[in-house]
Amino acid sequence: MLLSFFGRSNSVSDIMENKDPASPGEAPPRCSFLRAVGLITGDMRLFGEWVKRQVLVVQLLDWVLRGVAQVMLLNNPISGLLIVGGLFLQDPWWAVNALIGTFISTVSALLLGQNRGAVSAGLHGYSGTLVGMLMAVVSAKGSWYWWLLLPNVFMSMLCPVVSSALSSLLGKWDLPILTLPFNILLFVHMAATGGNHPYFPQVDFKPNDHLLALNESVQSLDVSQLFLSVPVGVSQVYGCSSPWTGGVFLLALLLCSPKSCFHAVCGSAAGMLSGLALAAPHQDIYSGLWGYNSVLSCIAIGGGVFYVLTWQTHLLAVLCAFVCAYMNAAVCNVLSVLALPAASWAFSLSTLIFLLMSSEIRAICRVPPSAVSRPEEETRRRRKEKSERKNKTAVDLTPSVYV
Repeated sequence: MLLSFFGRSNSVSDIMENKDPASPGEAPPRCSFLRAVGLITGDMRLFGEWVKRQVLVVQLLDWVLRGVAQVMLLNNPISGLLIVGGLFLQDPWWAVNALIGTFISTVSALLLGQNRGAVSAGLHGYSGTLVGMLMAVVSAKGSWYWWLLLPNVFMSMLCPVVSSALSSLLGKWDLPILTLPFNILLFVHMAATGGNHPYFPQVDFKPNDHLLALNESVQSLDVSQLFLSVPVGVSQVYGCSSPWTGGVFLLALLLCSPKSCFHAVCGSAAGMLSGLALAAPHQDIYSGLWGYNSVLSCIAIGGGVFYVLTWQTHLLAVLCAFVCAYMNAAVCNVLSVLALPAASWAFSLSTLIFLLMSSEIRAICRVPPSAVSRPEEETRRRRKEKSERKNKTAVDLTPSVYV
């Protein structure tokens, strides 16, 4: 699409200047630059077609990078490469575990005969990314504890099994599985090992009763830390806590889908405001723990992923982000009693609730998982269909002339 668009633009400019259309070898530098940008933005469909003709190793590399990016609901290997760079910026050991989890999950999906199109889009890799990453984050053994790769590989192998089972169940209602496989498998691992396990101990998640005794005033708020909590909230999607890492993730979002990037910022800001409204400890707000679930829910609902992007669905996404933050607080309070983390249960539950919602407003149009595409492409397709309907209506209303 981008290539044909820029090609038409070049021809129009030639006609306006009363010149013959330039040959491909004489294309202006600016047009060549725009073509190059078009090749690495969006879902890189042309690159994906090229990858299909390459050896399996090249295909696996593309699938793994797309799987890493699919955590943010992106389908772009360059975005995945940027996210991997951000993970290494945060902690190389975490990045290694995330890549291993993605690779094992993708290969397992191939061996189990899962849909090849879903595998190539990274849809069987992102759960392994989160499982591998978060198992390293919650491990009490610290960095470079190589024995941790054993449960990492085992749980990542189970990702396509759980994903396929949930898809069969939720597919009856045209619902996506979101991060449910990751939540289930992380809980299985943590509940099976616990904090006192001799080989795979986990960090201690204590009940949040002690937080009620905190009496932090509004005057003690650090405004600069509040602003930084927005990119930090984006980085917490992968369990990171650095604003620099969050900035890299936002760049990856912008490269694939500017609309998703905008809604990620809106979701993180909504989570931060919800934390302030519920008098959460300031340190939890600064560390982005109130933002990451809202980031994902805002992208899913308002970013044009599972709903067609309109101003109505944008407001719906902001509402979902606030609901998600409140649900995250409830999930944290409940699961902390069991010494378990909140993970991304709040995102999965709140997003599924909003996707099950029915409405008579035509602008609130849900996109089934099988038809999900890049938000910009979905908007373009809807506008084209609307224009064709108008043209067809105009033709039908034109009076016939009989000779």
